[in-house]
Amino acid sequence: MEKVLSDYEKNGGTYHWEGDYLIPDFILPPETDNRPIGIWGRRHRDYIIENKKAVYSLMRTRNTLHSYLADINEQAEDMFLRLVNELAEKEGITETLKAESQMLWVQRMNNIRSRATEIVNNELIYI
Repeated sequence: MEKVLSDYEKNGGTYHWEGDYLIPDFILPPETDNRPIGIWGRRHRDYIIENKKAVYSLMRTRNTLHSYLADINEQAEDMFLRLVNELAEKEGITETLKAESQMLWVQRMNNIRSRATEIVNNELIYI
């Protein structure tokens, strides 16, 4: 009897036995992007795992998830730093204020950081 090759075998794929089952040997290419995903990327990853399971699975199988999350992290970090600087400048929070009243400076900067975090979350992370 002649062996019939599947398309997978014709393209160089192999199988291995596990008990009574023949399992294909799928090997994903290694991820070449070594950029860190950071806090913003992890937040977005958690969001898409919870709310967009199909997108998450598709990116995992195409091996594009890490690069996507690293890009999101870079965009979010840039946006966050830009917002903090713009809001601090707009509200007159300077190094002079920091030297005169440290606690007031910390309070106002924490408020700005919280607002910037909310903006980044709403614009990039949880969409």
